[in-house]
Amino acid sequence: MRVGGTNRDMDAARALENLGVKVEVLHLNDILRRRNLVTYHGLVFPGGFAYGDYVRAGAIWGKRMLAFMKEDLRKFVEAKKPILGICNGFQVLVEAGLLPGYDFLVEEPQAALANNASSRFECRWVYLKKNAQSNCIFTKEMPEIVRFPVAHSEGRFIAGNSDILKRIVEGNQIAVQYATKGGTLSNTSYPSNPNGSALDIAGICDPSGTIFGLMPHPEDAFFGYQTPEWTKERKFSTYGDGYGIFKSMIDYIEASF
Repeated sequence: MRVGGTNRDMDAARALENLGVKVEVLHLNDILRRRNLVTYHGLVFPGGFAYGDYVRAGAIWGKRMLAFMKEDLRKFVEAKKPILGICNGFQVLVEAGLLPGYDFLVEEPQAALANNASSRFECRWVYLKKNAQSNCIFTKEMPEIVRFPVAHSEGRFIAGNSDILKRIVEGNQIAVQYATKGGTLSNTSYPSNPNGSALDIAGICDPSGTIFGLMPHPEDAFFGYQTPEWTKERKFSTYGDGYGIFKSMIDYIEASF
């Protein structure tokens, strides 16, 4: 799905098409007119700057969905169909109340992706460590340590209060965390944690594990030629670390529907 300001939709579509998936890139208005969301097997909210992020990142898109397609989304989620939100898409999922996912589609977000602690736009490659205890369906085929690029100015994950953060931790909803190359968690150290997120959170899932949002971009690390080694060291492989995210999503769909 896309809206005005989305700019990573074709990247995500290309990754899924490479895995043999039939992909439709639709504007939100197309979905609202057709009212056929539940006919799809999965949903991706890609990166970009939805509606220019004029209020705050993801807010307008998230509230539009709450206003016009709340019940359609409810049916989609209840069917346990996978939803992936990348960067701006993660912000949308939080603003719409789909993450962390306690009170379904609430008007007041339970968390936020706030301004980076550095107070500037961060564009760099980072290492992530998978939480093996998480039931996130999107990380099943992902290695323990991966490297994805980030490109955002509002990516610092904060919970609405300490109880929500505690619930996220105890429910193993933290799916990926910022780490060093050796796999040690960043401990909010810059630049390995590029935005100052609490507990080095780079991405979380809902309690069911079928809704996943992350700030780094797996679609921009899907093919081997997208990785830094290709241009710097001329080391080439067919796929990069982002492959595991999309492969896990497709495996889940094929096994479930």
